[in-house]
Amino acid sequence: MSVFVRRSMVAACGLLTAFSTFAATPPAAAPQASAAGNTVVILNSRDATITLLDQATYKEIGTFPVGKEPHHLMPTPDNKSLIVAAATGNSLLFLDPKSGQIQSQVKDIVDPYQIGFSPNQKWFIANGLRLDRIDIYGYDGKNLKIAKRLPLPSMPSHMAFTADSSLAFISLQGSDELAAVDLATQKVKWTMPVGKQPAGVYMTPDNKYLLVGVMGSDYVAVIDWRTQKIVKKIKTGDGAHNFRPQGDNRHIFVSNRVAGTINVLDLSTLENVGSISVPGGPDCMEITADGKTMWVTQRWVKKVSVVDLATRKVIKSIPVGRSPHGIYFNNRASEL
Repeated sequence: MSVFVRRSMVAACGLLTAFSTFAATPPAAAPQASAAGNTVVILNSRDATITLLDQATYKEIGTFPVGKEPHHLMPTPDNKSLIVAAATGNSLLFLDPKSGQIQSQVKDIVDPYQIGFSPNQKWFIANGLRLDRIDIYGYDGKNLKIAKRLPLPSMPSHMAFTADSSLAFISLQGSDELAAVDLATQKVKWTMPVGKQPAGVYMTPDNKYLLVGVMGSDYVAVIDWRTQKIVKKIKTGDGAHNFRPQGDNRHIFVSNRVAGTINVLDLSTLENVGSISVPGGPDCMEITADGKTMWVTQRWVKKVSVVDLATRKVIKSIPVGRSPHGIYFNNRASEL
């Protein structure tokens, strides 16, 4: 998951109230899991299921069905809920972030491939990758109201925000562009080419640069968003895709799907300072609170790998469902 998650989350109680204007349907019960906070939540996008793993033993707790194509997920800041977006299922599922137990399900959120709240919590965006649009909702602390269904050129994918919540940046995989959306007017302010099939978007902590994983190539584009210029290309590996900060306020990981690697980028120098081999289409990453291990979903081999960050070696591979994508556990490192 990218930095917009950290900067765009809203309290669980307010979020559940906000969705009360939509139809909430109790889903099927999830397998019983530990409430200790060491449950790993894996989204199997092609199977339309969620797998729960025990972080300590690497054992499967259970797998249960959800809406079609669950891709991304995000916690609320008080950690009372974990939101799972089911894209073609047109729904959001709320889980207990410690145990993975289902709290509620909300329907009629159309094609939520990627979701996010602006830092000021005034806006909620659902990127509709298959519908070539984004849905912008206004949020007043209690309710959501659709403000704009905004068409975008092709396949809106990931997002990030400015610190002041004035702009949302959306990667457009189909048109090879990055779009800046003015949230006050709900209009596209500008678009710019960034490279073939851009995916993950990350705003640096100083709000100076955007990092964009260029999935159709082998680099991360460093963008001065104020001047709309690519100021640097950081060579990584083929299929540069998604980001996860290490939690030390200096380094960030980028997964390279095609190369089967994960690179370590130094945010102070904007240089590639290391590589980890994780074959099989590495995608989303999560890091334990102690900073010792990273868990990685492998989209092409139906597995999740655990990486020892001291040695930068895979120490465990765990079978899960088809095309595992999003991953989360409660005892996680900071996203700074």
